[in-house]
Amino acid sequence: MTVPQGRRSSTFTRLLRHGFTDPSAAERLLDDPALSALRDDPLLLDALGATADPDLALLGLVRLVEAQDDDLGRRELLDTLVTAKPLRDRLLGVLGASEALADHLARHPLDWRALVTYESADLHPGVEEFERGLADAADPESLRVAYRRCLLSIAARDVCGTTDVAEAAAELADLATATLRAALAQARAAAPEDAAQCRLAVIAMGKCGGHELNYVSDVDVIFVGEATEGTDEDKAMRAATRLASHMMRICSETNAEGTIWPVDANLRPEGRNGPLVRTLSSHLAYYQRWAKTWEFQALLKARPVAGDLALGEEYVEALAPLVWQAAERENFVPDVQKMRRRVVENIPVGEVDRELKLGPGGLRDVEFAVQMLQLVHGRSDRSIRSGSTLVALQALGAGGYVGRVDAAQLDDAYRFLRSLEHRIQLYKLRRTHLVPEDDADLRRIGRSLGMRTEPITELGRAWKRHTSVVRRLHEKLFYRPLLDAVAQLAPGEARLSTEAARERLVALGYADPSAALRHLEALASGVTRKAAIQRTLLPVLLGWFADSADPDAGLLGFRKVSDALGKTPWYLRLLRDEGAAAENLARVLSAGRLAPDLLLRAPEAVALLGDQGGLEPRGRAHLEQEILAAVRRADGAEQAVTVARGVRRREMFRTAAGDLIGSYGTEDSPAEADPGTLVDRVGDAVSDLTAATLAGTLRAVVREGWGDTLPTRFAVIGMGRFGGHELSYGSDADVLFVHEPREGADEQEAAKAAAKVVAEMRRLLQLPSADPPLLIDADLRPEGRSGPLVRTLRSYEAYYRRWSLVWESQALLRAEPVAGDEELGRAFIDLVDPLRYPAEGLGEDAVREIRRLKARMEAERMPRGADPTLNAKLGRGGLSDVEWTVQLLQLEHGWAEPGLRTTRTREALAAACAAELIPTQDAATLDEAWVLAARVRNAVMLVRGRAGDTFPSDGRELAAVARYLGYDPGHVGEMLDDYRRITRRARAVVEERFYGA
Repeated sequence: MTVPQGRRSSTFTRLLRHGFTDPSAAERLLDDPALSALRDDPLLLDALGATADPDLALLGLVRLVEAQDDDLGRRELLDTLVTAKPLRDRLLGVLGASEALADHLARHPLDWRALVTYESADLHPGVEEFERGLADAADPESLRVAYRRCLLSIAARDVCGTTDVAEAAAELADLATATLRAALAQARAAAPEDAAQCRLAVIAMGKCGGHELNYVSDVDVIFVGEATEGTDEDKAMRAATRLASHMMRICSETNAEGTIWPVDANLRPEGRNGPLVRTLSSHLAYYQRWAKTWEFQALLKARPVAGDLALGEEYVEALAPLVWQAAERENFVPDVQKMRRRVVENIPVGEVDRELKLGPGGLRDVEFAVQMLQLVHGRSDRSIRSGSTLVALQALGAGGYVGRVDAAQLDDAYRFLRSLEHRIQLYKLRRTHLVPEDDADLRRIGRSLGMRTEPITELGRAWKRHTSVVRRLHEKLFYRPLLDAVAQLAPGEARLSTEAARERLVALGYADPSAALRHLEALASGVTRKAAIQRTLLPVLLGWFADSADPDAGLLGFRKVSDALGKTPWYLRLLRDEGAAAENLARVLSAGRLAPDLLLRAPEAVALLGDQGGLEPRGRAHLEQEILAAVRRADGAEQAVTVARGVRRREMFRTAAGDLIGSYGTEDSPAEADPGTLVDRVGDAVSDLTAATLAGTLRAVVREGWGDTLPTRFAVIGMGRFGGHELSYGSDADVLFVHEPREGADEQEAAKAAAKVVAEMRRLLQLPSADPPLLIDADLRPEGRSGPLVRTLRSYEAYYRRWSLVWESQALLRAEPVAGDEELGRAFIDLVDPLRYPAEGLGEDAVREIRRLKARMEAERMPRGADPTLNAKLGRGGLSDVEWTVQLLQLEHGWAEPGLRTTRTREALAAACAAELIPTQDAATLDEAWVLAARVRNAVMLVRGRAGDTFPSDGRELAAVARYLGYDPGHVGEMLDDYRRITRRARAVVEERFYGA
């Protein structure tokens, strides 16, 4: 029949108005003989237009009508569709939201009748109702069909809004319970002898146990078995294992009707490696002795659902005390710290932004936060022990463990995210947590959630809004109530008790919760602007402190800095407005003693933490310019050197803060991937700073004693780590002093002046003050401590010509001018070059002497009782081993290889490798060990505030060193093992390359 153009145009427009995206295809479907009687029915079009996807719903309806057995069946379906609004809304709602359920209806065309009844009992079915719905299923295939039929009714109530997301999730869990029972009954019927030999309980875990299941999800279970009376236990456990395995296969295997869902028993003790079924006593023994924190976290949702329910209840009751004591376990804090770091490494980069479950601000954030608060406070408060996330969240809010407003916002966000997850999975009944990218999918999902004007745009905005709420509140949940516990609240507002606040602080790693509460009260109490801003900042800061090895020190340091700077308007504005500044401050204050000590001596240096690029070390020229300008303005040498030492302290803080933040990383920038870069940056920065400080001190001393001109030219030569640009935070400055009388000057007077300059420089740099002293060590000079502190160039030349020993040539490999007369410094280097790079290299006697000296040093200078495998300087494969090996190569080949003529260890090692003097693998092994040992020394100084060559013995300090070196909490043993392994390999190279073994 030819359709008039006017009519076609009118229908086309009407279909567009009702939300069809392909009106032409919809017209063809409406013209199908199966629907011809309803083609112009306004009720049908209105109902289709109300669905998530009218095109999909119409196609599903046509398929369902065509699948009816005969005309009578088709007429019954269509008549009921027209006359019964509840059926119309339910059926079309499902067809418009789920292609998979439309396929099921096409295969089982009479199942639409499951949606006809609309009694009050039918609106919220429980386990009993679902068991009746599955009762006729006699085999796995019929169980799948019956399961989908029940699922159809749940989805219908869900998409029509008869149930909310929490009720739908609970119904899905109840249906899973009924299905597990039916599957176990089939397994028992197939093996009656096994069934007679054992009691078997099925414990639901995860979302099923928590009464909050998804449409498509693994159903997590644990099996508990006991022997029946008169049966051998081993025989009973084998029978129970066969029953459990059969039950899992019934649910998990795929046949013509697809699969129900996988049954996952991997949460059991020992996971996949453990027995599938254990006795109750075996479970109890495992959890008492071996279980990790996450396993107790998983038990929060344990619920008996199938099999011997009495045995299941015994299991839950027996393990409950252990669950609620988990927060007292020794490793609880590092476990929580580790779990609190979002694990997104396994999510493909392109999917992170679409991950609904594990992505930032996703479902896992909410669930984890709620479960951690339950573990911390559930021991003393039974009201918060629910397995359901939303019920537990409501109880936490009511009890004051979470702020009421925060709880309400999080509840809203979680409901939205779970609804979004349900709609995504419902479409094809596939397990996924990725938000789709296709516009058609996004449009369908948005419409299913009630967004009809611009569903794609509205969905994107709502999703972004709710994930940002979760991200913002995730940390705040832990810490905001701690502030409320010490603040004045509105009447009737619930708050944490002091004991509950202490419990939470201990769980977050605070060793002295009482002191922490006092600090919080001092920081957050009052009505001043300072207190108001600090109340806003503290929840986030407390989270960063808790990520560190010493949260107590972080909080105490913040209180001290705030006491010192709280009245300066720029300080609070900096922390409030510069997001990086607050996080950087938290990292620096809680990482050890050195940086906070430097900061507290001059708190205004906190401004560096908010300045973009403020933590980049400044070069020697810039530092010298600042210090020399300050010297010119100063009244006298003491004031000048005080200013120079103040600059040194500030720059030392800049270097330490940059090193810590580069090692830890921040939320916006990852940790520095190359540890060698961090070591080189610190070595250069501290060496440049020391050189600039010496230059300023020299200028100040000369200016006060002699005016503009000293009667002798004077230069400072850096030696050791100083000359090698490898100073660490606690290093002395190894130097030589050289002078050359000016023309016409009396040599004795010149020598006296030079000696007086040296003495005054050393005195001024060690004067007691708030700034750390700079110790000058001149013991590498000719004749050592017995020789004069300063010599002329001619005196050095005469000594080295007549008396120089091979160790002195080795020491001069690091000589580099660092301050004073540049021309004289260059002349000194010209003088010593033939000594440190001898023509044709070293003779055999000299090589033997160097090896003898090294062996003697190892035997005599290692501290008594020290572990040589953990001493970073003198120990096996440590700094000394690597440096002596490299220096021997320089002494032997420096005359012929220009690249070896450098004072820097790593640079010389790379040059030796490039010249094929050492194999690439050996060079890499030595470099790795040297960098690691150097970082250990830096870490010890940063953490303890004093220099050391060995790992600290204190557990908290050792954990802080591990964090600095990039290890997660709880991995101190792994750090020590790695150190020993890396240095052992380096020592093997030293034995071959240095000792010739």
